[in-house]
Amino acid sequence: QVQLVESGGGSVQAGDSLRLSCAASGHSASSAAMAWFRQAPGKEREVILCARIDDGTEYFADSVKDRFTISKDKAKGTVYLQMNSLNFEDTAVYYCAAVLIYCSRRSGVYEYWGQGTQVTVAS
Repeated sequence: QVQLVESGGGSVQAGDSLRLSCAASGHSASSAAMAWFRQAPGKEREVILCARIDDGTEYFADSVKDRFTISKDKAKGTVYLQMNSLNFEDTAVYYCAAVLIYCSRRSGVYEYWGQGTQVTVAS
């Protein structure tokens, strides 16, 4: 079991930065790959990037590759999503998700989900 709690969303201006946090707990947390998804209004949920258990990163969305990074604080059991140069198209509800053991672009394989946090970027 893995429990995920997100925080850090909000409203920002285009060009601003924002950092989201996802606190993971549970006996399987250390064996889980952690991904960030987002769902914009009227669109399907998409995976954007994932932190592997070997600390590597897999990017699934080209639109964020040069702007978003994922990092982990293992001591705190927290995964961060650093978002820079935000634009209007980044407006969405952001979710962290966990899967044992490998990252995947398919949302259906992720077993554990956070509650979501809203990010709104004003153009």
